[in-house]
Order: sequence, then C-alpha cells, then structure tokens
Amino acid sequence: MGALDAVADRVSSGLTVKFRPSGSSMVPLIHSRQQVVVAPVDPSKLKVGDIVLARVAGTVYLHLVSSVDPARKRVQISNNRGHINGWTSHDRVFGICVSVDGVPRPGATDKTLDQASA
Repeated sequence: MGALDAVADRVSSGLTVKFRPSGSSMVPLIHSRQQVVVAPVDPSKLKVGDIVLARVAGTVYLHLVSSVDPARKRVQISNNRGHINGWTSHDRVFGICVSVDGVPRPGATDKTLDQASA
C-alpha cells in the first residue's frame, strides 16, 4: 500500500485531506512536495483539466482528467506530460484537488461533496 492509497482511504471516507505528494509528472501544475488539498468529489461533475485522486489499474494517482465518458460513468486519467494512465469508473475517483500551495483550483469546489477536514 502506497502513500496515496492511505490518502485515498481517508478521502473516500468523506474527509478533506492536506498532503505533499512527490514526483514530477504533474509539473508545472503541481511541483514535488507542494501542499495539495483534496476533497471528496461528485465524479459526474468532472471536466477535462480537473486534477483528481483516482485508482487506475490498481494504482492511485493524483493526475488530470483527460477525457470524460458520462454514458459509461468513467473518466480517463493522464499525467501532465502526455502519458495516459487509462480509464477508470466514477467509483474509483476519490477526490478532487481544490488547492495547490494555498492557491484554489478554478471550479473545483463546485464539484466537491459535503465533507469534514483532516
């Protein structure tokens, strides 16, 4: 179980979580170790360009929504460097990134569910 799995468990239980992911796949949107806030999300409201915490093929990512398929209730997840991780169903999308280092992500809070903070 990786660090993002633990975050996904907390978000899926209804908590808004602050953490500092590492890696460079989301630069310049998220730099390694910047603080992000992820809140539970209504996946039916997701749009291309949203940053979500989602499980794709067994791995949890904090990556971009690169395509939506509302009819099949799924989204495609990609990093910010052009790599497509794959499609995942709405029930595997745990949360949406609402801020990075205190800067709100446009439109993200309109897609969150009512939640507590942790």
